[in-house]
Amino acid sequence: MAQSLAKIALHIVFSTKNRERWIEDSFRSDLHAYLAGACRAVASEAYRVGGTHDHVHIACTLPRTLTVSKLLEEIKKTSSAWVKKQDDKLRSFAWQAGYGAFSVGESQVPVLLKYIGNQLKHHQSRTFEEEFLNFLNRYGIEYDERYLWD
Repeated sequence: MAQSLAKIALHIVFSTKNRERWIEDSFRSDLHAYLAGACRAVASEAYRVGGTHDHVHIACTLPRTLTVSKLLEEIKKTSSAWVKKQDDKLRSFAWQAGYGAFSVGESQVPVLLKYIGNQLKHHQSRTFEEEFLNFLNRYGIEYDERYLWD
């Protein structure tokens, strides 16, 4: 085959450092738009970005030429710098060191988009920690909770 082709859909989840409630209503939609643009800047198609005061979800594709870790490094690095420039009180903003990245079948993308779109309502009854542990268990990912949170 002369051409290398791939389409790998991802569900990415990461929080603010220590799950601090940095992401205020006043700039949340701008942050989500910035994150989508950060994905596009590295050739990742961003389907939807959403989240709450302390975390984000991104439905996107994995670029053919990047690893998951490099994709997340670029997204988090550029968006963290952008957040810090929005207001002096955000100068110490930081994302958590880790992340969750889960593969999603093409037929499940519409379900994921709906899930991400309902984050504010969803988190009226569930914390980020509960949500993330549910994802890890659903995907059968082994973890040590001592090292899960920062």
